[in-house]
Amino acid sequence: MYIAMNRFKVAKASTEDFETMWGERESFLHEVDGFEGFHLLRGPETDDYVLYASHSRWRDYDAFVGWTKSEQFRKAHQNAGNTSIRSLYLESPQFEGFEAVQEVAADGTKRAL
Repeated sequence: MYIAMNRFKVAKASTEDFETMWGERESFLHEVDGFEGFHLLRGPETDDYVLYASHSRWRDYDAFVGWTKSEQFRKAHQNAGNTSIRSLYLESPQFEGFEAVQEVAADGTKRAL
């Protein structure tokens, strides 16, 4: 499993617009082989911003790379540089990618991945 995350520092006054934008956005993720799931996460607040993370799960790293090279990726990100969208963030999103190495199931079973 591979997890891809982008962290966003969203100006406190823009959180509603940010969440609305993500809620109305067509992601096309479900059309790509190897996609397993997505979450938009709201994190801690500071005086200036609220931290958000987009979190997508992929079968493996190669499936994620396939997404980044796909037409669906280009369509989903076609407005990413839009000034009105960029104004919601205090800085550029920060990408973080993780390859799963261990899993613990709800019954306590552990396995190396």
